[in-house]
This record gives sequence, C-alpha cells and structure tokens, in this order.
Amino acid sequence: MSRLRAERTLLLWALAGGLPAVAVALVLLPRTELPAPVQWGLGLMLVTAWLLAAVALRHAAVFRLRTLSNLMAALREKDFSFRVRGGRRDDAFGELVLELNLLAQSLRDARYGEAEATALLAKVMGEIDVAVLAFDPEQRLSLVNPGGSRLLGRPPGELLGHTAGELGLAGCLEGSAARTITPPAGGGGRWELRRGVFRQQGLQHHLLVLSDVSRTLRAEELAAWQRLIRVLSHELNNSLTPIKSIAGSLDDLLGQPELPGDWRDDVRSGLRVIASRAEALNRLMGAYATLARLPQPTLVTLDVETWVRRVASLETRVPVTVIPGPRTAVRADGDQLDQALINLVRNAADAARPSRGHVELGWRRERSELALWVDDEGPGLAATANLFVPFFTTKPGGSGVGLALVRQIVEAHGGSVFLGNHPDHAGCRAVVRLPL
Repeated sequence: MSRLRAERTLLLWALAGGLPAVAVALVLLPRTELPAPVQWGLGLMLVTAWLLAAVALRHAAVFRLRTLSNLMAALREKDFSFRVRGGRRDDAFGELVLELNLLAQSLRDARYGEAEATALLAKVMGEIDVAVLAFDPEQRLSLVNPGGSRLLGRPPGELLGHTAGELGLAGCLEGSAARTITPPAGGGGRWELRRGVFRQQGLQHHLLVLSDVSRTLRAEELAAWQRLIRVLSHELNNSLTPIKSIAGSLDDLLGQPELPGDWRDDVRSGLRVIASRAEALNRLMGAYATLARLPQPTLVTLDVETWVRRVASLETRVPVTVIPGPRTAVRADGDQLDQALINLVRNAADAARPSRGHVELGWRRERSELALWVDDEGPGLAATANLFVPFFTTKPGGSGVGLALVRQIVEAHGGSVFLGNHPDHAGCRAVVRLPL
C-alpha cells in the first residue's frame, strides 16, 4: 500500500470499507423469492452504487487535499491573497482550513509590514548624509546608498560588482573597525569609519559606514583654540600688565632731573617684579610644552595595588589611606599613570590640608573596567565646568596643567576621568576608569 499513489490508496480503502456489506448482500440476494432477472439487476445496481460511492469519496477527499495543497503552494510563492472556503470550528477539516487562512492573513500582514519597513529604510538611507556600502565575501560591492555614490563620484550602476580594491576602499576592510581616516577613495577631509559584519544567505558580508566629520572636527578645533587663546590671554595679561606698569614707573623715575635718595631700591624692586613675572611666563610656556609633547603610552602589565600604594607613599603632607580592592592588573604605561595619579593625590592633599583632613584611595572592578577613586576632605568645588581646560586653575600660584595632563594621559589609555563634589560628605572625588 505504501508504494501506491495516495489517490489509489484512498480508493482501495473506500472499496474495502464497502466490500463486506456488498458481499453479504450478494450472498443473501439469491435466497430471496425474487425472479432471477430482478436478482441480477439488483446485484448490478448494488455493485455499481458501491463503486460510485468509493469513487465519490476518493474524489471529495482528493479535492480537499488538492485545495489545501494549492493554498500551501500560494504561500510558498508568497501569494498571500489566496483563501479556501469552508473554514469552521465544528469540523476537523474546516478547522484546518480556518487555521491556514489565518496563517495566510498573518503572513500577508507581515509582508506589508516588511515592505513598509524596507521602504522606510530605503528612504532613510537615501536622505542621511552618510555613505553606507556593503561588500560580499569576495569583497565586491553589493549595496551602496546615495551617500556612498556621492562619495565615490559615480552612479550606483557603475559601482556595484566592483571590488573594494578597485574602488580604493581595500584599506577600510582591514585594521581597526572604528577609526578616523583621510581620505577614502579620493574624498577630501576627515572621515569616521565604522565597520561591521552581517550574514545574508548564510554568507558573511562587510558593512562600511563612512561619515564626514571634517566640519565637526573644525568646529571642535576652533572651540579648543578659542579656549586656549582665552586662557593664555588671561595669563599673559596678568604678567604683562604689571611689567608694563613697573617699566613705565622706572622710566619716569630715571627721567627725573634729580633722582631721589632711594631710587636704587625702587629700581631693584621693580626689576625683581619684572623678573618674577617673566619667570612665571616661562613656567607657563614650559607647562604648555609638556602637554604638547606627551608621548604615546608604552603598555606593560601593571599591578594596580602596587601602583596605588607606590603613589600614596609619596604624599607625606596629609594622611593617605588606601582601601584595597580586588587583585587586578591593567595594560598601561606605568610612568604616565604614576604622573596622573600623583597629580590627583597632590590636588586632594592641597584641598585637605587647610581643614587637616585626609585623602583616601581605592579601586574596584566594574565589568571590563577598573574604577579608581581619590577622595579628599576639603571644601569642595564651587564649579566644575572648566576644571580640565588647560591653564585654568582655582589655586593661588597654580599652573592649570595638572588636571589637563591627567585627562590627556587617561584618555590616551582608552579611559576617562571625572572630578566632582563627593555625594556623601564635604570634599571632592576624582574617578579614573581604565579598560582591563
């Protein structure tokens, strides 16, 4: 039976189902008192009815199965408008029809939603001022948006199918996945590169996103120069104004017909002030050179507890308490991190000395980061907006370089630094975060 077609199997089962009743009727029919012609006629009619009923049952079942097969074929061909009549809950076949109709409706709604989402994505891809390019496993361009077409200077039809090397983008598929490059494929300015991977039909593709950050970088550069010039102008004026005033006074003094008896003392005092302010300007320019010449960090394995205790032992003006954290290590430049932590501890000690407070250091692990804090018991900060601006200082005689140097060192190690008032008591808290 398993080797026969489904239609023939169904017909045979239908015939087998009626065969016992027909056989019994044919056996009993000769025992009746009916004439032989009538018996033969009734027997023929009985057999004919049996065969027709089996064929009709086969036809009805096959018709329903073919109807469901047509519906499934339509769904496979993504024609979700096809429906089958006869769906009802009080019938097994009708319940199957109803469920398949509901499935077709759900697939049609999902297809409409997918089409709308695809249209929205295409609209967004066309409107954004970012170049988006996708490359297949053979590094051939398989997708490009209008931004990418403008970047490469050619219409999409002339770009698709070309390799990344032919388009001048081979370097974008190698190296760091997030970086700033200049220029990609002949484009000018500075471009931010983002690279990722996605799978299509089981194959890995590369997705490149290139955005022009020249305007943003120029704006940031201009703002940085404005801040630097504003601070330098302030410091230069602080030194040049008294120099100019004292120089004018000495000129007036030496221009008098008769010099007073203490004129030598006045000249010496004025020259000492001029020398002092010139030395202050020299220190200012030396501090600026320190920021400008900071080398790239040389990374080695650095034990955190050893590093923290070594720096804490250097501060002797106030008590320094180390709160031990978990044993851990970072990849860092030990000399540069020493300088950064020394500056933070020194600032904390300067703030805590007037109130005879103390300084506390500690660290902890936070996921994939090391969080190190420096607490003091000083008066706190009135404002934190300009703390990391080079040469900005709130301490008398301060250079305004320490915190700027700290941030530059920490960010060169891929970390971040925060300084603000302590949330639980008077004083400040500095937090340095470094990748583990």
